[in-house]
Amino acid sequence: MQHTVTRQQGSEDRVNVEKIAILVDSGCDVPVEYREKYGMYVAPLTIIYKDAEYRDGVDIDPDTVFARFADEIPSTSLPSPATVVDLFQQIKADGYEKVLVVAISSGLSGTFEMLRGFGPTPEGLDAYYVDTKNIGIGSGLTAIRAGELIEEGLPFDEVCHQTEMVARNTKVFFCVATLEYLLKGGRIGLVSGMLGMLLDVKPVISCNEDGIYYTVAKARGRDKSLRLALDKAVEFAEGAKGYSIAVVQGAAEAEAAVLMTAMKERLPGYHLAVEEQLTPVLVVHTGPGLIGIGVQRID
Repeated sequence: MQHTVTRQQGSEDRVNVEKIAILVDSGCDVPVEYREKYGMYVAPLTIIYKDAEYRDGVDIDPDTVFARFADEIPSTSLPSPATVVDLFQQIKADGYEKVLVVAISSGLSGTFEMLRGFGPTPEGLDAYYVDTKNIGIGSGLTAIRAGELIEEGLPFDEVCHQTEMVARNTKVFFCVATLEYLLKGGRIGLVSGMLGMLLDVKPVISCNEDGIYYTVAKARGRDKSLRLALDKAVEFAEGAKGYSIAVVQGAAEAEAAVLMTAMKERLPGYHLAVEEQLTPVLVVHTGPGLIGIGVQRID
């Protein structure tokens, strides 16, 4: 899986005084560079084919999912309970005393409740759980910001508080080539428009305050929908003292590159710029041609 991350000049690394770990689920789609930088632990969701099950991003990659679509659209499931228990135990064994859990929206998945229900098991490990009400890099940007806050040496309570705040100030605007995959996965939320699809009316999709997909706007044709998504992202950043930006894609690399260039031109004061391919579990639910444009306001 290819990940490209650009970072502008920032503060120097600081010591993690309170020994705080970050645990994310794979649906947060945090780029590997940031998982490694902040030592994040990842609970992989499960991709289920008729003949086998795979751990998201561990046993299967996006290209394999795309290649197999012609034969089968798989289903997905939560991380295994045993994996979650093992992760909390590993966090404790690695010397951490606290863990911040950042998860995709409870309005789209049972992952948040599952993580909260199975951990932490080791005695003496404090945990705080953030339901981002978002998905993909929308959740991932929140986890990255949490890593920065820990690096700055903030106390655990303040890290938790600020992570909650930044989660509410992060939004991703999605354009899909077809609603077929969202429909099949039962993740259609408040998005509608099958008739519109026949007329080439493309929705720009995001997550509402309840963390459920909804239609932000509609445009005739893909090019116009992508421009509209970009406009909505830029509009969301207006008035913020600082912001991070992201463009994610599923088999739409060329379009994503053009949009990232446009994002940097329209929002040149970005803190971080993240460009990446979707994790396999998100590919299952969106299909080929997904473009997501994300903005996180940092005040």
